[in-house]
Amino acid sequence: MEKKISNDPLHGVTLKKILEDLVGFYGFDTLGELINIRCFNVNPTINSSLTFLRKTDWARKKVEELYVRTLPKLKNLP
Repeated sequence: MEKKISNDPLHGVTLKKILEDLVGFYGFDTLGELINIRCFNVNPTINSSLTFLRKTDWARKKVEELYVRTLPKLKNLP
């Protein structure tokens, strides 16, 4: 029996990994411009952002959508 491979680019990727990759690629300044939420613009940290994103579905969805759009660029990094 074959294992099904998920076509979902977020399959198996934690919110922490998504956030760390986006912050590493864009930085909090640009991330705050792309997604205007307070946890990216006022005293941003990974932990405070994770806390907010885990409680706020609409914000997490915006972050996940940006990650999916950014994924091809992340894969091309050395």
